[in-house]
Amino acid sequence: MAGERASSGAAWAVAAAVPDPELPMLTLADLGVLAEVEVAGGPEDPVVTAWLTPTYSGCPAVAEMAADVDRRLRAAGFADVRVRLRLDPPWSTDLITPEGRRKLAEAGIAPPRPGGGAAVSGGATLLSLGPTRVAAAAPVACPLCGGTDTEELSRFGSTACKALWRCRECREPFERVKEI
Repeated sequence: MAGERASSGAAWAVAAAVPDPELPMLTLADLGVLAEVEVAGGPEDPVVTAWLTPTYSGCPAVAEMAADVDRRLRAAGFADVRVRLRLDPPWSTDLITPEGRRKLAEAGIAPPRPGGGAAVSGGATLLSLGPTRVAAAAPVACPLCGGTDTEELSRFGSTACKALWRCRECREPFERVKEI
């Protein structure tokens, strides 16, 4: 493979466009799950390594994400593809891009509040099994009507990373991505 198609930027663009299997309105890049794409080797025999940071270590969609990234990179002409998991630094909802937050809201899912910065690698990753982050003072805006008189109905939604909420103004239920 020669020229532009063998560049890290081209490989990144292909991998970044892969939709998340549980939140298909988002790409893996929007969600912050695509951590890095490296291209090594020469222009005739590039080796592409895509690094994924799952939303949590037990995420059931990881195998599908990896297979989708592998399939799309191979379809784009990259013959030697490796998809690896990276758990350090751990994924955080702070890694969801502004575009990803916008897409969640447009799909009727309340995006998580930013928490002041993404996780930083510094050696060992500490695992906290406490509750997810919650900013109690800030209201959760309804993604359907924009109202802020909302309530959590259940900490568990259709996937482990979402909770079920309801707007008291428009009376509609909606899902919300939990802060991690």
